[in-house]
Amino acid sequence: MYKRKIENTLQSWLDDSSHKPLVVKGVRQCGKTSSVVYFARKHFKHVVYLDFREHPDYKKFFTPNLEVDAIIMRITAAMPSVEIKAGETCFIFDEIQDCPKARGALKYFHLDGRYEVMCTGSLLGVNGYKTPEEKKEEAEASIPVGFEDIVDMYPMDFEEWLWANGIKQIHLDYLRKCLASETPVEEALHDRFRELLNQYVVVGGMPEVVTTFMETKQIGKVLAVQRRIVEEYKSDMVKYAPAADKPRIRECFESIPAQLAREYKKFSYTVVRRGGRGRDYAGSLQWIEDAGIIRRCYNTRITELPLDGQRIQSEFKVYMADIGLLVSMLEEGTQSSILQGDLLSYHGAIKENLLADIFGKMGRKLYYFHKDGGLELDFLIRYRGLCTPVECKATTGNAKSMSTVLKHPDKYHVTSALKLGDYNVGRSEQLLTIPMYMAFLLTNV
Repeated sequence: MYKRKIENTLQSWLDDSSHKPLVVKGVRQCGKTSSVVYFARKHFKHVVYLDFREHPDYKKFFTPNLEVDAIIMRITAAMPSVEIKAGETCFIFDEIQDCPKARGALKYFHLDGRYEVMCTGSLLGVNGYKTPEEKKEEAEASIPVGFEDIVDMYPMDFEEWLWANGIKQIHLDYLRKCLASETPVEEALHDRFRELLNQYVVVGGMPEVVTTFMETKQIGKVLAVQRRIVEEYKSDMVKYAPAADKPRIRECFESIPAQLAREYKKFSYTVVRRGGRGRDYAGSLQWIEDAGIIRRCYNTRITELPLDGQRIQSEFKVYMADIGLLVSMLEEGTQSSILQGDLLSYHGAIKENLLADIFGKMGRKLYYFHKDGGLELDFLIRYRGLCTPVECKATTGNAKSMSTVLKHPDKYHVTSALKLGDYNVGRSEQLLTIPMYMAFLLTNV
């Protein structure tokens, strides 16, 4: 088991005396099940694990009624070795979206109060996930609004990747000190973090992929696991999406590498298919986003807070939620080019998606700024109470757009900016330059 931040979230949930049954929601294969099972076994004497995707027949435990004692009677009749004792037992409902009645039962487990319940869910809330029969079942089950605590879980983020690679708290504290004091990171540590960042770009944060890399250090085996995961996502699109949308969802998904190759990376439906229109593909793109596979980054009308209040709903970029999966969608050899620093024009796309990966897994919503005429800021974030542009493409000096914005504070209302890339910490007047591997430290809002 890798150290995951979700452990703190689960502990906080358990320590809250008013907590309700927990639903951990996230993209498939991001580590939900292993984290929940590990936590439950550490804190409870008895754990009852029901996987509704692997064993659809477990649905029968929740019919014809949802009375807790009746559910327990059905479970113990089918699974005699299971021990269930009040105050000592945690139920785990894995892939709970496949059993709406189990989710409906959360209300009754909460009101009963004798047992803890932890659930995991993929594709929760995705339009078209259910068949007509399952939709009817879900309606009859009555989702327990107000009787469940829901938390989001993501693939491993860059800080978790650092933990997995043996980086200690003393090293992270040192980085934070360098950021706060705006002093360069010493060379040996700087080189090590650069190396780990380049590896993270190739590997990403899917736990199985990370394990494969840690155990073999063979990029070919890493790529095979990543591509299997991508194919499983595509299978989900075919299996669970509305019939009319299935080909469009795949087309949207498969267009992402080409979308990011464009100079202005605003998502274009004509890249999905020649003559493509938003009204034909908007729902398909939403399906992929709801599944947790991608993140949108919205253009803003102006460079002012609140950013969500300034966003332009129809203008956005699309990034893969996990950088490693994006790289796996490119041709073989790209991984070697990244590790050796040989990429040319597509390097900017990868750096943007890397920053979107880091910010997104921090829980930051994504925004950028673009005006007709060429002025564009890669990202906008709320940082230390200010609207702060973030540039991640420039290698030396100020990017032209960034310079323009900083020179006209009356027009753009920006007084400071950040530039992230393959360099050390430094400041030039209003512009703070930091290495890309420090992006996860930009937590001050």
